[in-house]
Amino acid sequence: MRLHILGCGDAFGSGGRNQSGYLVEATDRLFLLDCGPSALFAMKRAGFDPTRLDAVFVSHLHGDHYGGLPFFFIDALYEHPRERPLHVAGPAGIEERVRGLFQLMYGDPKEPRALPPTKFHVLEPDRAATIEGIHIFPFRVPHQVREISLGLKVTYQGKTILFSGDSAWTDQFVAHSRGANLFLCECCFYDREVANHMSYRKLEENLGRLECKRILLTHLGEEMLARKDQLNIDLAYDGMAIEI
Repeated sequence: MRLHILGCGDAFGSGGRNQSGYLVEATDRLFLLDCGPSALFAMKRAGFDPTRLDAVFVSHLHGDHYGGLPFFFIDALYEHPRERPLHVAGPAGIEERVRGLFQLMYGDPKEPRALPPTKFHVLEPDRAATIEGIHIFPFRVPHQVREISLGLKVTYQGKTILFSGDSAWTDQFVAHSRGANLFLCECCFYDREVANHMSYRKLEENLGRLECKRILLTHLGEEMLARKDQLNIDLAYDGMAIEI
């Protein structure tokens, strides 16, 4: 299984990086973890046909994490028609928000535009799901207050990726890191402590408690990029591809 970093920037595109998009390539599946606005062109730049995409798993409903879906829809409607549905899974409200965004961007105010073949799934915290043979365990993480943000433990063909989504530190990462081949962890800040994003210092304090095989830091802000030569954990970059 191979992970392609389509985008590892924050909401502000710090460092000129694309926004969140992580493409997982298995022998018979192709799926995204998050789908920022730049995901489609980054996927095409990497040489992937969007009609191959089986599923998109969205950690939370902020624009830099799901705002790329309308571009996949418009591509499927006019350029590369899909014969099978694209599965889109995320927290409660995913279908309404995605449909609303698509209508806002490409719809006719007098007549709602139909989506290409799409099947929506709600991921409920602490309830495992299997979508297109891909096993997902979603759990709530500290990022939003009124809406749900999810961390995702994703398993396919015996390989497991733990994805933090956007989150401050939570001890749930310790439990869910056990047996994971990779922990794809957001890290916006170096030593700045906030309630909704990770700091490198806080993560560093807890490294000894994590039981994953590898950690890769992503969603990097300016503070992290300015100190990238001082860090002891691998950093993601756009266009990176790693074996899981």
